[in-house]
Amino acid sequence: MFEANTLAIIFAGLMGLSILFYAILDGYDLGVGILLPLDQSDNSDTMNASIGPFWDANETWLVLAVGLLLIAFPAAHSYIFKELYLPTAILLISLILRGVAFDFRAKAAFSHKPTWNKVFKVGSLMAALSQGYMLGMYVMGFQSTFAAYSFSILSAFGVAAAYTYIGASWLVMKTEGQLQKQAVQWAKKSGWICFIGVIAVSIVNPIINEGVYDKWFTWPNTILILPLPIICFALFTISNLQLKKLPKTNDKHCWVPFVVAVMIFTLCFFGLAFSFFPYIVPGKLTIWQSASAPESLSFILWGAIVVVPVILGYTAFSYRVFWGKVRELRYY
Repeated sequence: MFEANTLAIIFAGLMGLSILFYAILDGYDLGVGILLPLDQSDNSDTMNASIGPFWDANETWLVLAVGLLLIAFPAAHSYIFKELYLPTAILLISLILRGVAFDFRAKAAFSHKPTWNKVFKVGSLMAALSQGYMLGMYVMGFQSTFAAYSFSILSAFGVAAAYTYIGASWLVMKTEGQLQKQAVQWAKKSGWICFIGVIAVSIVNPIINEGVYDKWFTWPNTILILPLPIICFALFTISNLQLKKLPKTNDKHCWVPFVVAVMIFTLCFFGLAFSFFPYIVPGKLTIWQSASAPESLSFILWGAIVVVPVILGYTAFSYRVFWGKVRELRYY
């Protein structure tokens, strides 16, 4: 059907798409969990209700990304998770804690709800920090150096701030009244931290990775990559200006900060993907070196052609059905 090199690129693209969708979709619900106020029971209920129909399905993209990595690039899968065994275990424990806490807080006695809120908040924060740490180690090529560990810790807090930012922007779009005003303040503060993180990574990444430096500052690649930080700066400015005007009458333009956050996530992801392509393990394995046999990829591709559109379809349908502002639950 396709030659080996083309199949490797197709599956790398599908895996990249899955990671991007996960970072955006599960990123905002992790951000909502991080922001969960422990002393405001009404707001906690509303915030959980805003992600209730979506959060579980959002994690489908993580399962798909890891599944594609295992099936299409088994050598890279083995190498990456050997190096990231501990943070991966922490991530899985965190996601389990979130799932248990989300369901139990809705069914537990009123006196136990604050405990499950704490568990949900801690689980969300641990998941975000572990993902950020894993990203930092990946960017550093899994080096066992003080610089690599320091950068990974910085990356952990940067990703947590980014998830907080997109989570706050989600709440601005989905809530009303006092909670929306509170979400606006959260989005402003976390947006500045996220902006500093994007600038820092844009500076540090080409410095610590010689291959990335050559890619970024080699003509004509420079035309493609250097405008990205400038566009991100413009998007952060647009978001900040819009947040200063919210809330508006009839909640006009409340969706702008979230859409801008999605665009920022997409641009940052494109920048990282461009920096390391065709390496799937930076400086060690390319997508062609680690790809499965062409016969296996050709067979799996038929499954992907069916599964990926189905996931996209029910994701779009669920967001269409549960679109609009979060309302108090009522029984008629």
